[in-house]
Amino acid sequence: MASQLFGGDDEPIASINVTPFVDIILVVLIIFMVTTPIILKPSINVNLPKAATGEQTAPSLLNIVIDPLGNIMLNGANTDESGIAIFVKDLIAKNPEAQAVISADKEVPHGKVIGVIDIVKSNGINKFAISIDKK
Repeated sequence: MASQLFGGDDEPIASINVTPFVDIILVVLIIFMVTTPIILKPSINVNLPKAATGEQTAPSLLNIVIDPLGNIMLNGANTDESGIAIFVKDLIAKNPEAQAVISADKEVPHGKVIGVIDIVKSNGINKFAISIDKK
């Protein structure tokens, strides 16, 4: 079905040219492919310690991150030890089988990590995991 541009009948051209639409969609797809890794990159940069042994853990509602400066973040929000204690008590009331996942930078002093573990355990969490990077 070839269409004529000049001459012939006076009917309007009823076919749609799809090529520009496909070009635009491909450009949008490329933009999404380039920006997705930037969007999904975690905003908290923690250099986890490396270990050869380690197991996968189930997703948790209690994720604690300690950055290299010793700042504590609970589920992505800055907090302190008392904030962790309050959140743990509320979480245990809702789910007694809750688990904590603690991610600490390898430069954080051991005592700081133990202090956070102690707060979590003393407020009712019996299961916790420490995040690592595989060797």
